[in-house]
Amino acid sequence: MRYTDVAIVGGGLAGSIIAASLGRAGIEAILIDPHARYPADFRCEKLNAAQLAILQRTGLAEAAMRAGTHDREAWIARFGYLLQKRPSDQYGILYDTLVNTIRDEIPSSVELILSKVTTVITSAERQTVTLADGEQISARLIVLATGLNIGLRHVLGLERRVISECHSITVGFDLAPSGRAAFDFPALTYYPERSSDRAAYLTLFPIREAMRANLMVYRGMDDPWLREMRHQPEAALYALMPRLKRITGDFTINGPVKIRPADLYVTHGYRQPGVVLAGDAFATSCPAAGTGSDKVFTDAERLCNVHIPRWLMTNGMDADKIASFYDDPVKMACDAASTAKAYQLRSISIDNGLHWRAARWARFVTRAAQGKLQQVQHLFGLDAQPVGDDSQPRVRKAA
Repeated sequence: MRYTDVAIVGGGLAGSIIAASLGRAGIEAILIDPHARYPADFRCEKLNAAQLAILQRTGLAEAAMRAGTHDREAWIARFGYLLQKRPSDQYGILYDTLVNTIRDEIPSSVELILSKVTTVITSAERQTVTLADGEQISARLIVLATGLNIGLRHVLGLERRVISECHSITVGFDLAPSGRAAFDFPALTYYPERSSDRAAYLTLFPIREAMRANLMVYRGMDDPWLREMRHQPEAALYALMPRLKRITGDFTINGPVKIRPADLYVTHGYRQPGVVLAGDAFATSCPAAGTGSDKVFTDAERLCNVHIPRWLMTNGMDADKIASFYDDPVKMACDAASTAKAYQLRSISIDNGLHWRAARWARFVTRAAQGKLQQVQHLFGLDAQPVGDDSQPRVRKAA
């Protein structure tokens, strides 16, 4: 039997941040995950300034920024026309690169155990974790950061309720310009022309030497267009966005096309002694809304900077003590904003109600006006950070 204060089950983004943060704070912790290095996984592929500002409160933002690729400027386009160029503080980074970068920041005082957890027994005092080889770990607290894996939820009697099945689908691929060395734009967000396209946007951004594409659509997994996107991706993308080439020029799609559907679900029965849920183990977000990292970073920051140190100061780990995390107003606000944005973006993208049609045109006109204002400011040497729903707080760039 090993003994520790905190046993972290799951070494994805949430679990790795929590392990690094607790270890840096001198809190005894063990991280349990089957993989010594996190394998390739098609999930979050870029971080914006607001997300990095949250991560900065864990002391891990600098490492993530060094491993990412700064886009510096993003172009906004629709109908084949450039609407706006805006400063950008987004960093492109593959999910496995991000997780392994965070793992490299975990101090040696936190042991990584390469195994799967088969059983957990919880109580208001100490918890017992049983590994696949039969070894047991006794901990004051279990942090369940197992992402979409449902195995241990059943052991703990947790219920996952889907509130929006296949809410969105993310399509990921690499683009390369044809007949020239590079694209004209540092990064690009291109919006669909019709609600019948059932798409939210296409975003192109650099990751190292590659131009990465994330296309967000609202379709069923049996949609024929997805099959065409797998086998004839250029033709499928041109059919969806026929005037895209006015901005990008000719291009080819390289490597595999990855397709990931996302269900929105919430977990019920989580107010239990001895165990706390973090990240997707608690509730999922919509990748199109781009709030997944907000939720993970907020959960990790609140747990490590506020709640876990406070819990460990007193005896016991009852359900009422752990409830302070779920009732944390910062966490609750982040979760609520994530859910609201998921539904709002879907509606403004595909809903044909008068309100949403007007909202689409208002967004288009606003961005076009901001672009014209920028041109005038640039002409008179009055360049300024644009304001609007696309602006993000600035973060200090990594050295």
